[in-house]
Amino acid sequence: MFLGAGRAALLQLAHPWVAAALDQHSNLRSDPLGRFHNTFRVVFTMIFGTLEQALASSRYLYQLHTRVQGEISESVAVYGRGSHYEANEVEALRWVYATLVESALLAYESVLPPLSLAEQEAYYDESKTLATLFGIPASALPADWSAFNAYNRAMWASNTLGVNKLSREMAHRILHGRGSWVPVPHWYRALTAAWMPDGLREAFALPYSEREERAAACALRWLPLFYRRIPGTLRYVGPYQEARARLQARSVGLLTRASNRFWMGRPRMLFPKTNTKGTMPEPRSQ
Repeated sequence: MFLGAGRAALLQLAHPWVAAALDQHSNLRSDPLGRFHNTFRVVFTMIFGTLEQALASSRYLYQLHTRVQGEISESVAVYGRGSHYEANEVEALRWVYATLVESALLAYESVLPPLSLAEQEAYYDESKTLATLFGIPASALPADWSAFNAYNRAMWASNTLGVNKLSREMAHRILHGRGSWVPVPHWYRALTAAWMPDGLREAFALPYSEREERAAACALRWLPLFYRRIPGTLRYVGPYQEARARLQARSVGLLTRASNRFWMGRPRMLFPKTNTKGTMPEPRSQ
């Protein structure tokens, strides 16, 4: 699924509210690895944690987002300079959720056999639980998989999305791993460009010449072969392994702890508990 992370990130940045919020309220520029860990710590805890951990993660994210609001510094897409944004606005949350759900399936089917229509419907229906934890009511979501795909296509062509100098610069920082020690290979950038909608690929000024087309095509040939040879202990992320160990009443092994540190910056899915007043600790910006 990490294969689709770059695409999801760029689609999110194409929403002017998301780009402005990340620029004004996150540590993406100064500490991209910290941002990476914060994001996956919240999301993986929602998915693989206990019920208590998942709900604590959801409350934490909601409280953090209540502070993420401000004004857009320049006109872009349908939004004028100085227009107000806030992270807990349902339409913005829905777009972020949609980029994750849609990009994950695209990445999945690049290394494994395609899902049947029934499986796609089940995948989307089950993803609505995650949407709820993000603070998105079921009434705000497309009804089924077909409607979800139509929503994404409509968003790509709408004036709700738009790319400016800020979002373009942030996108290229992400795709080149600037500010972190993690190098981003050329084939990954090429694959991300290949998977972007044409108009947004051009708006982000992503290189996509014959060289990139060949690199993306080559990656799609060898990735399935490589992926299927990875042992399960490495193929599946640490939080998943930790969840299995919990369900089977086993201790968490060293390899799982190491994987957790890579993805979440900590060895376990421990999440901030409520304090003695019954509220979450003061959230920090992401």
